[in-house]
Amino acid sequence: MPPYTLNPSRRTTKYLRITITREGIIKVSKPRHITTPQMEAFLVSKSDWINSTLEKIKSAQTKNPAQPKLTKKDFIRLREIALHLATTKLALFNKHYNFSYKNIVIRNQKTRWGSCSRKGNLNFNYKIALIPEHLADYIIVHELSHLGQFNHSHKFWDLVAETIPNHHELRRELRNIHL
Repeated sequence: MPPYTLNPSRRTTKYLRITITREGIIKVSKPRHITTPQMEAFLVSKSDWINSTLEKIKSAQTKNPAQPKLTKKDFIRLREIALHLATTKLALFNKHYNFSYKNIVIRNQKTRWGSCSRKGNLNFNYKIALIPEHLADYIIVHELSHLGQFNHSHKFWDLVAETIPNHHELRRELRNIHL
């Protein structure tokens, strides 16, 4: 069993949870009522999954070596580029959709490429300025489509497919790009 860290969590009240970070760090959260031997037995029962996940991470790291850390200066510079990209692309794609939205905000997020609020605000990660344009187009259309369907139903994906018919392939490609 590879080494792991035990994360005490007050929110974990019912089940054991194993999380493996992109760096390959194994974190285990356990409720108070589960004993250490029970937790270790659970980890052993999940060892195949843990090992295969660690192998995938190791493989991905060799294919895509770690990018240098971006600085605050990079964020400020890229935020302007990302805002221009998002504004331009939203205007282009919204000629088709004709949805109304309020604000476009560029953020420094660790786990999201974009989001859409119920108030009609569209948020994008500044790193859309660093990825291939066809993937940025997909992210922008994805969030724009949430203005028509605030979910991931078939209707939502039909909206996305109106302008990005190969969205399935692009989603797979985007999963291989790490923020």
